[in-house]
Amino acid sequence: MTTTLEPPTDTEEPALPVAEDEDIPVPPGAARTLLGRLLGPHKARIAFAMLVIMVQQAALQTGPLLVAVAMDRGIPALRAHDSGPLVAVIAGYLGCAAVSTVLQRAFVRLSAVINQDILLDLRGRIFEHAQRLGLDFHERYTSGRIISRATSDVDALRELLNEGLQELLTVILSVCYIAVLLLVMDWRLGLAALASFLPMYLVIRSFRRRSLRVYRRSRTAVASVIVKFTETMNGIRPVQAFRREAANDAAFDASNRQSAAATADGLLEMARYVGLSRATANVWITGVVVLGAVLVTDGSLQLGVLTAFVLYLRRLYDPIDQLAMFLNSYQSAAAALEKMAGLLAHEPTVAEPAAPVALPAATGEGREVVFAGTRFAYRTGKEVLPVFDLVLPAGRTTAVVGATGAGKSTLAKLLARFYDPTDGRITLDGVDLRDLPAAELRRSVVMVTQESFLFSGTVAENIGIGRPGASRAQIEQAAREIGAYEFIAELPDGFDTDVRKRGGRISAGQRQLVAFARALLADPAVLILDEATSSLDVPGEQAVQRAMRTVLAGRTAVIIAHRLSTVEIADRVLVMEQGHIVEDGTPADLISGQGRFAGLHQTWRDSLV
Repeated sequence: MTTTLEPPTDTEEPALPVAEDEDIPVPPGAARTLLGRLLGPHKARIAFAMLVIMVQQAALQTGPLLVAVAMDRGIPALRAHDSGPLVAVIAGYLGCAAVSTVLQRAFVRLSAVINQDILLDLRGRIFEHAQRLGLDFHERYTSGRIISRATSDVDALRELLNEGLQELLTVILSVCYIAVLLLVMDWRLGLAALASFLPMYLVIRSFRRRSLRVYRRSRTAVASVIVKFTETMNGIRPVQAFRREAANDAAFDASNRQSAAATADGLLEMARYVGLSRATANVWITGVVVLGAVLVTDGSLQLGVLTAFVLYLRRLYDPIDQLAMFLNSYQSAAAALEKMAGLLAHEPTVAEPAAPVALPAATGEGREVVFAGTRFAYRTGKEVLPVFDLVLPAGRTTAVVGATGAGKSTLAKLLARFYDPTDGRITLDGVDLRDLPAAELRRSVVMVTQESFLFSGTVAENIGIGRPGASRAQIEQAAREIGAYEFIAELPDGFDTDVRKRGGRISAGQRQLVAFARALLADPAVLILDEATSSLDVPGEQAVQRAMRTVLAGRTAVIIAHRLSTVEIADRVLVMEQGHIVEDGTPADLISGQGRFAGLHQTWRDSLV
């Protein structure tokens, strides 16, 4: 039986969750910068695609003009028994249709390839950047929101790239071509038709402003739904154990309704836009037709030209619905791009050094760790470690004990450089951790937590994480030295057994042994064990403690512990209170004294009787 100082916790500092409507601030111009970086590598292909769609639209918009030629020249020539002009017009019409069809297909294929390459790049950027961001970020910004950035937000951009941009290009090019043709055919009717652009612009601008606010709210609401779903599924055991289903249903329903309301508001804005734009178009078409009829009546305009005008006007205003769909996709994608740009613009608080410094060659067992004037406060301003000085000699095992909130886990996270100190420095053989390249730091300092997180995959793959490229023999030898070989060999597929999500196929003690085998294979100079036995039963603890003696040999070690049975294997014990070291000595010296540790040890001995 063992005694603990305090109930074990995963962290000394409670997580700082982001409020549901809070998001990462977006620096000015970040979205444009991100878009430029995504499009930059594809400039040549984009230019070629633009050329293809321009020629395609030119061929497509020639149709009504050929109809005018057929009416004003081809039919009169046919009456005079000359079918040549009409046949030429028909051949030209069919040829333009064929060219338009072929180029449309080519543009769709080319744009699809470009779009997929851009989305592939974007997802990769989000995943890579999220891994680089510090522990402080991930403790505040829930995984559900990051998943939302890489899924629903990317999908919003995909819809714009796959469908919206083609619609926009079609609208812009058709408007430009038609505007020129209208002015060339008859400048009076052309000016009358183009005057409709002013009210159309006002309608579009109003829709754009109103819908942008709606879609920003929609992206946040969607992220909230994903967060609720992800957190509930990840914590399904406590949800069911504490009967949280009804409460979670209510919270999810609230987030779901917010998302539905935002989506409905977006649809209402689009309906409002379509109604106003169609009304404006119909009024203008009626006015132009009336004016054209007057001009035909007085002989200043040919009937074929008026017919072509009407056909072009329909082509000019018909894309209004397409433009509405584009604006719908655009506003959603713009809001999504803004969210993704904010995430990608967020700089890691623990950054790579500008001028990396290599560690000196190791001269013995482990490396010396020095905390020199180190102070740490969380972003909330709460100071966890006041000015702190500590030397951990190379090759020695130091246990750190204390009540929850004493600063033990913060000390470990600073040593692993999950955080940087607010003031002072931490050195490894005289080199500031902030000057070490991340790869060298991770090779030299390894942390094993009480969670002993295992990834989906085989046992061998999880152990091999400690040293990428390790042979199967090296992986099995590490497991054998830790004492994990026997239980692994008894698994259904031995080392090739899939441990499944979070290692749920094996027990907590077995997961801990796999984590120790991983650490032993990594062979770090400094090893940090954060509550390595706190969640284990007595047999499991005993197995892990045997493994600990193996993995601690020949290296500098820091053990964050609540169980006094774990502390006994240390060369030195530090007792912490409110960020200060209040007792320091060997286990035997502290036990024989009159301090807090001695009292706890006596309580533990009494509990064994």
